[in-house]
Amino acid sequence: MRKIVLILFLFSSLLSFGQNKPLLYNVDDLPQSLMQNPGARIDFTRHIGVPFFSQIHLFAGSTGVTAHDIFSDEDPNVNARVRNVMNSITAGDYFSINEQLEILSLGWKMGAKGYFSTGIYQELDVFAYFPKDPAVLAFEGNADYINQDFEFSDVNFTGEILTVYHAGFNYKVDRKLTVGGRFKLYSGIFNAESTSNEGIFRTVQTPGGPNFYRHEVSGVDVVVNTSGYASLKNEANMTVDEAVAELLSRSFFGQNIGLGLDLGFNYRVTDQFSVNASIRDLGLMFHQKDVENYNYFGSFQTTGLEPLFPELDENESAIPYWDVFEERLDVNLQDETTENIYTTWRPLKFNASFQFGTGKSILPCDYLISKRPRFMNLFGMLVSGVNRPKGLTYGVTAYWDRKVNDNMRFRLAYGVDEYSLTKLGAMVTSRFKNFNIYLAANDIIGYTNLAKANSASLQLGFQFVFKDL
Repeated sequence: MRKIVLILFLFSSLLSFGQNKPLLYNVDDLPQSLMQNPGARIDFTRHIGVPFFSQIHLFAGSTGVTAHDIFSDEDPNVNARVRNVMNSITAGDYFSINEQLEILSLGWKMGAKGYFSTGIYQELDVFAYFPKDPAVLAFEGNADYINQDFEFSDVNFTGEILTVYHAGFNYKVDRKLTVGGRFKLYSGIFNAESTSNEGIFRTVQTPGGPNFYRHEVSGVDVVVNTSGYASLKNEANMTVDEAVAELLSRSFFGQNIGLGLDLGFNYRVTDQFSVNASIRDLGLMFHQKDVENYNYFGSFQTTGLEPLFPELDENESAIPYWDVFEERLDVNLQDETTENIYTTWRPLKFNASFQFGTGKSILPCDYLISKRPRFMNLFGMLVSGVNRPKGLTYGVTAYWDRKVNDNMRFRLAYGVDEYSLTKLGAMVTSRFKNFNIYLAANDIIGYTNLAKANSASLQLGFQFVFKDL
């Protein structure tokens, strides 16, 4: 049973998703560029997204392991495959899930230099480090790990579902500098997190003791905080369909709230060269309703059971060794369930890039780039990352952006990150009068064999984008 559970955990973790969108960053034809950098230069005067279809974003990634490593037919011994994976993967490897669905998106020009944008989107984000030591202990036991520590701190994960209401303003300060900001109101649907766990388990040899080994659990303090879960758990006989329906009913007005901020700028050093940067989701979630916390804590050591079998008469009973052991265990290793409110930081995202243009365009200039030259070819490099419980996860992307005409452009990109060293991506956006369609896919090589891919991403959307009032 433990092998099946471990395999299912690894497999489900491979179907995971991340947050930054390098193929949409600095694309001045797309309103989604403002969601990556509220201070981006843009080339439109109004936009309105097709509800629920203006942005569908999925990103999948896992470091250290792929589905092929576990389910390959090259080695018929599944135990050996799992063991090889567990030997190669580390506690620093991780699995991530991110999905975004834009429910509403619109914006319009304000004055000669400003652009206001607002909307609503739903987001799911799950991030889990591989629990190396607990997984090895569960799968292989402790026989081959005498005098070695198993760290409970390897258990480290976050997960949330929320709806985000946002409003942003983009402002052209002068011919070189554009700045912007976006205010966000988070409406929490579900949250679970466990990030600051402590404690070790070890087995030590005791040649002079009452047994060959002593098992020790020291300083255990494992906490799992949840919001939006207790009410689902407490509903008797609730089916999966009913639980999903309940979560969907919270989509627009969740039980917990939070506040966040995006900031960004774009600075044109010369007509051809520009630099820009942004930070996103600098914010907090306050979990105060439907909260439940699970805490397991304590220390314990044992040399095992040493039963005695004295002669007993008919009025005497055997010593209840197991009951005594359980009582000692319960006294020293305790669990409790509380309803303490808690606060979590949103995963902070950052982007920084430079861009160089060649091949002057004769296309009409936009209102924010009035009388400034535009270029058919743009070459750039982007550094992006997300702050996670054990530190930053990041990547570097180089791209060539080609504007075919005023209604069509494409981008080809090559990226390097912790998932892959050969991440090829492509984006194409096209406008039919005022109707815009875009499609972007990253790690295209992985699409040829998803079982061997460490990551994959997809973004697509449909919207109306206007360049003239």
